[in-house]
Amino acid sequence: MIETTDDSLLGGRVRLLQPAKGHRAGTDAVLLAAAAPVKPGDVVADIGAATGAVGLMVAAREKAAKLIFVERDPDLADLCRRNAVANGVQAHVAQVDLLDRASWPEVGLLRESADLVLTNPPFLEEGRARLSPDARRAAAHALPDGGLEAWIKACVSLLKPKGRLVVIHRADRTADCLSALGRGLGGVELRFVHPSADQPAIRVLVSATKGSRAPLSVLPPVILNAEGGFTPQAEALHRGDALLT
Repeated sequence: MIETTDDSLLGGRVRLLQPAKGHRAGTDAVLLAAAAPVKPGDVVADIGAATGAVGLMVAAREKAAKLIFVERDPDLADLCRRNAVANGVQAHVAQVDLLDRASWPEVGLLRESADLVLTNPPFLEEGRARLSPDARRAAAHALPDGGLEAWIKACVSLLKPKGRLVVIHRADRTADCLSALGRGLGGVELRFVHPSADQPAIRVLVSATKGSRAPLSVLPPVILNAEGGFTPQAEALHRGDALLT
């Protein structure tokens, strides 16, 4: 049993049990959920869900959405199930390695089953970065070498035709994210996230539609901080009072 904390997101609208140490939900999860173009009845897949923060924030906004959580760590998947119950969200939690597609049917994960796929992939790749000595933290932050492309392609395979994919990643991996999308997606939108107005972007939100031929567009950036605190936009996003859709 791992030590947990009982936290809240979106100004208390979402309750979240999560590990006291290691990877914890924060601004990246808030931004990804805020960028989700969810509609009533949509099947929404939160990939690499950890304890379910992203999907639960989406569900708080659109209660008629149908949630699928995919998480390989059994302890985190168990916390995700508990969080879904605590927040009154009916959801399917698939405890599986996303990259092990042969195991998908065993946990009820089906190709072309989701209207919306949201993912915050591990930011590092083995052999390219120094990993944390904490095994759970390293697993949350690292993919096999070349794994980002495989991860995104697996996410795309879960999408229905005309389904939408939204990814948050490091800004310096933008080209890799775009390359991984391949030819089957269009209507690509990029939104960069800056710690402050005078600093380079640290994150990028990449979204695309399966089967679309619409051109790429760059949306207005998100500026997180000004004069020692959140900007009004960032504060509203964290409260759940603003969206990026």
